[in-house]
Amino acid sequence: MSSNWLKLLSLFQSRLSQRITLWVFICLIVIETLILIPSYYRRKHELLNQLEDVSGEVVESVVRLTQKNMSTIVFYEKIEQLTRGSQVILGVTIYHANGQLMGKFGESPTLTFEDLKHADIQRLYKLQNQRYDLAWSAQQLGKPYIIIIRHDASSIQPKLYAFTLRIAGLVLLISVFVTGTTMLVLGKTVIVPILQLRQDLIAVGESISQDTLNLNFYALSVQRHDELGDVMTAFNQMFQRIFWEIAERKRTAEILRVEQEKSERLLLNILPEPIAGRLKQNQTCIADGFTEVTILFADIVGFTQLSERISPTELVNLLNEIFSAFDHLTEKHNLEKIKTIGDAYMVASGLPKPHPDHAAAIAEMALDMQQEIQQFNQKHHAELSIRIGINTGSVVAGVIGTKKFIYDLWGDAVNTASRMESHGIPGTIQVTAATYQHLQDNYVFQERGIIPVKGKGEMMTYFLTAKKRPDS
Repeated sequence: MSSNWLKLLSLFQSRLSQRITLWVFICLIVIETLILIPSYYRRKHELLNQLEDVSGEVVESVVRLTQKNMSTIVFYEKIEQLTRGSQVILGVTIYHANGQLMGKFGESPTLTFEDLKHADIQRLYKLQNQRYDLAWSAQQLGKPYIIIIRHDASSIQPKLYAFTLRIAGLVLLISVFVTGTTMLVLGKTVIVPILQLRQDLIAVGESISQDTLNLNFYALSVQRHDELGDVMTAFNQMFQRIFWEIAERKRTAEILRVEQEKSERLLLNILPEPIAGRLKQNQTCIADGFTEVTILFADIVGFTQLSERISPTELVNLLNEIFSAFDHLTEKHNLEKIKTIGDAYMVASGLPKPHPDHAAAIAEMALDMQQEIQQFNQKHHAELSIRIGINTGSVVAGVIGTKKFIYDLWGDAVNTASRMESHGIPGTIQVTAATYQHLQDNYVFQERGIIPVKGKGEMMTYFLTAKKRPDS
């Protein structure tokens, strides 16, 4: 029993229920008020007519009893006799038809002869004075007199108040009863289902967020053949559709995420991450200057002769093995691979992010590359060697063009590094004096001396042979 009361109470706590209740109640009050106003004035006229009946009997009696040639004095005395002691008539004023005042007694009415010039009967009712004046014209009386009678109307207002209170109480009772009944009916047929649908919507949100297909909905358990039933059917269809769409969207998003990761990895294999980020921001031309960069060029000696003895597929596989090992060293020493040209390999240190030990990192890379070639020869019984050239200086680095992007370097330092490789000796690491100045304290060098370099003239060069031991 208590649960039923709680359900009933919850109906009135609903905002929709409160609005419906309020509007139903207001509409009933307005309708009943529209009925009450005419009833009020009708009752008022009834009460005034009762007063008129009292004075009307007096006037009719006087007219009936008076003779045709009765004097004015006698006429006045008869009226006074008939009204003496009356609880309703408080005063009388008599005019001759020509407007002459013939006499008056009791309270003087507010109506005067001037008010009666264009009417057979004039009424004046003032609530503040609780008086009601009524006049009979000569034409109505059939006598050459005009009679104005003042009535005591003090009992009319209390009666009107009592009448109004009774009607208002009845209106209130009817409004409360109709509103309550409407609320109960609407609550069972509309409000409760709507509240249940709200809970279903909350459950839908939880089901979607948790990726669970929860079919335990109120909308699925109720069969209705009305508009609200159509809403429930649409709700069920909406949920199935949304769940399917979200599942499809998640599958599509996962596919896009995987493909995007592949694209990101592919792009980062081509360009440095900062440069790739700038290209994504629609920068069409990227060029940055660097004052301290160390560049390495390496060329595999004997690879051309090897290509004459093996198939192209085997040749590419061997070259891929060597360059993959070099790529691993590039990541190990935090360097930037620039490109490969045939069997030549180019790498730089100090860009696109500055590197405080750019020359040392390239030196370690060069020594490790020699080790990798030795291991390759042992594994494949080959006789390859590597020729490496290194230089340090300023360069311009960036990306140009609109297709097949490549992060490349330009400047005299790049050309000099290339010359160090091409003018080098197989199996050695030849460096310029600029690189030697950066590395002489921590690495072992062999002075090659001054050599002629194409496009540069004579240059002092050195061979990097090893890293110094801590105790040396």
